Amino acid sequence: MYRILTALAALVFALVPSGTASAQTRVKDIVDVEDVRPNQLVGYGLVVGLAGTGDRMRNSPFTEESMQAMLERMGVNIRGTQMRTQNVAAVSITATLPPYSRAGSRIDVQVSALGDATSLQGGTLIISPLRALDGEIYAVAQGPVAVSGFRGQGAAASISRGVTTSARIAGGAIVEREVPFALASAHSLKLALRNPDFATADRIARAINTRFPGAAQMLDPATVEIAPPPGFAGSIVDLVTQVENLPVIVDQPARVVINEASGTVVMNDDVRLSPVAIAQGGLTITVTETPQVSQPGPFSNGQTTVVPRSQVTVDDGSGASLAMVEGPSLQSLVNGLNTLGVSPRDVITILQAVKSAGALQAEIVVQ
Repeated sequence: MYRILTALAALVFALVPSGTASAQTRVKDIVDVEDVRPNQLVGYGLVVGLAGTGDRMRNSPFTEESMQAMLERMGVNIRGTQMRTQNVAAVSITATLPPYSRAGSRIDVQVSALGDATSLQGGTLIISPLRALDGEIYAVAQGPVAVSGFRGQGAAASISRGVTTSARIAGGAIVEREVPFALASAHSLKLALRNPDFATADRIARAINTRFPGAAQMLDPATVEIAPPPGFAGSIVDLVTQVENLPVIVDQPARVVINEASGTVVMNDDVRLSPVAIAQGGLTITVTETPQVSQPGPFSNGQTTVVPRSQVTVDDGSGASLAMVEGPSLQSLVNGLNTLGVSPRDVITILQAVKSAGALQAEIVVQ
């Protein structure tokens, strides 16, 4: 537990050098160019070749209908025949079409079972179209699926790891239609900050204006507009190439991110703590059941019974004491929490209480 918090502080200070204000990054790493974005694709298909782990036809009628339609397209008529195979699974197919993807290039696809299939291990996706929201086909997917998890089952026990009903096909779809982008003929350019911030947007505009005077202006904390300066008319792509490599000092608010499900706490270097006294302790009740068997004496008419035996222990945290926690840095905060001897999950409760007391100068984000 101590090691987790200490390692957290060591990692933060190793990645963020002292004097955070001097840390710089490229414009291309913190912004997106307007209209240059990926597109989401979705499709429906069948995975075949499963070893009895596919959909049950009685429970998944859409799988049976899909198989009949596929076989009819291949010239096989099985209408009126009851199918009993469990080697086929109906799946949904999702993919992301990157910007500027050209016809013939390949993209990765994700395959997820729709019916009651227990595993897609060893299956092959039959050729399936992928569509966008406009209903047009932009890619076609096919290929053997790769499952990261596994599942084994015997007569009295089973074991599983990961998810066996979700799989991935690397390069499993071929792009058939391109999404047009008119970036080269644009008369202006807008940069969208991935993490909107007034200070960062202003610094981006200043950095661009230092290189190209009067070319950029900040519209809001999330947008910087660029007008092509003289010499870049009709060649805005060259302007983007030069702008995206400009160094900028990124500003960030003090923030504590908490994931209550996993007990993870992440704090950036700008978190500050005002002087505050903290006592950490909890009530733990442990109940141990040790039932005993009571048997009747020899040649008696009694019956064998199970007599319950319970042992209850209580730990009220009476050893906990107040500890003074203060300091201008993340290291001071982590050292103070280590002094209290708390677990990462207890840190979540403490930080929320300190925030309510007004002593934590940071935003808390609960996931």
